[in-house]
Amino acid sequence: MANEPDILIIGAGIAGLAAGCYAQMNGYRTQIFESNTEPGGLCTAVQRQGYTFDSCIHYLFGSGPGQPFHSLWQELGAVQNRQFVNHEEFTRVVEPGGKTLIAYCNPDRLGQHLLSLSPADSQPIKAFCDGVRTFKNFDLSLFQQKPKALMGPGDWAGLIKRLLPFARSLGKWGMLPLTEFVTQFQDPFLKRALPQVFPLPGIPSMVAMSLLAYLDNGNAGFPVGASLDFARALERRYLGLGGEIHYGSRVERILIENDQAVGIRLDDGAEHSAQRVISACDGRSTLFNMLGGQYLNRPIQELYDGHMPVYSQLQVSLGVNRDCSDQPHWVTYLLDEPIAIAGETRSEISVKHYCFDPSLAPPGKSVMMILMTTTYDYWHRTYGRSPEGTAAIQEANALVDRLEPFYPGLKADIEHMEVTTPLTYERQTGNWQGASNGWVLNKDTLPQMVKGLPKTLPGLRRFYMVGQWTELGGGVPIVAMSGRNTIQQICHEDRRRFEASIPK
Repeated sequence: MANEPDILIIGAGIAGLAAGCYAQMNGYRTQIFESNTEPGGLCTAVQRQGYTFDSCIHYLFGSGPGQPFHSLWQELGAVQNRQFVNHEEFTRVVEPGGKTLIAYCNPDRLGQHLLSLSPADSQPIKAFCDGVRTFKNFDLSLFQQKPKALMGPGDWAGLIKRLLPFARSLGKWGMLPLTEFVTQFQDPFLKRALPQVFPLPGIPSMVAMSLLAYLDNGNAGFPVGASLDFARALERRYLGLGGEIHYGSRVERILIENDQAVGIRLDDGAEHSAQRVISACDGRSTLFNMLGGQYLNRPIQELYDGHMPVYSQLQVSLGVNRDCSDQPHWVTYLLDEPIAIAGETRSEISVKHYCFDPSLAPPGKSVMMILMTTTYDYWHRTYGRSPEGTAAIQEANALVDRLEPFYPGLKADIEHMEVTTPLTYERQTGNWQGASNGWVLNKDTLPQMVKGLPKTLPGLRRFYMVGQWTELGGGVPIVAMSGRNTIQQICHEDRRRFEASIPK
């Protein structure tokens, strides 16, 4: 058909929008189908009573000019004329007696501070800060700059050459979880506090060091306006390139003819045809629902058998009638008495305020957020797929009550409370187990990151998957690169030269 698009894309998250942008840059006509009414997928925010509650970006790799990932965001029109907030400290951890660990981004300042807390731990402190210094010069985008299938001997040789100066550090810190590294400390407070600076389960020490390094480089700033505004910048870029987005359009089935993807069917029965289909939505729904479990081999099936780690979180967002700008923007309080939340005993509460971005709250007021990891199984077992309702509010109120000694009068100042659980993420985005970052990167999955996850399926032509379920570690720059790389792959198949441009 003359008006038939070249590519249909399922999902208007960051990966889908990026794929659409690069496809349009290279002369492909595309349409995106999104079940929600706004762009961004997981990269979103909600607005309530004048407050904006961010649900995604705490820092953005690529915010700094000339730094890794920055040119990616320039091509997608996401950083032009955008203000970023760069913090001198990442977070703080405070014990009941008031002793405080400040995670300064600068390794020199961090080292001096840690030594003031525990002079006896000079050796592990030096090792950690030296690691931060090393990774200040490491390009985390190296593994994402070109599809693995298109890399020739020269590409691999160039990659190895650029990795060689970091080989020892990658081998040492990439396979050493932070929780294991802190056992080298003598000071009991540092042993307890350091893992709370980077509370992702099993996080390699390298990831913690790289984050601080990029923060110190000015390459991990917070985009003013929050996640949804950031996603809308990609939407504007895509639409400006001539793409089309169909919101409120849930894809039920990917249509196949002669082992080739030829279109999609929506849940209202409407069918749309194209020469190719890209899934930029939940991986499990794509493979087992939209494709009916066809075209799977054992390695792909094993990705979803439950052994791969995923990350889910509980987020309690508060709109409060007080100005918190004189407080540290992110603090984890170690509790003297544990609290039972979501079926787990927790000994810490992490709370963040967003007064560094005045666009997110009315003047004199603040957005505060309580964050903690949680298990999907608890929420699913307790509530099934029904809304959590008052029970989730009760969990949130219990957390607020425990924060009252740290923020006297907090409960009375709350004007709005928004509770987001793994079930909320699952309902709103369709993500399996409500995962907010796809597969977790740890020492066991790190080799798989280097190898890469499948973007195509055996026996199925002209179909591709992009996004957090095809990229270990997730994160907005990684999934955006996933969309970019897939269009490079398609251009290669069609013998087109891949083009990328920066909007004026």
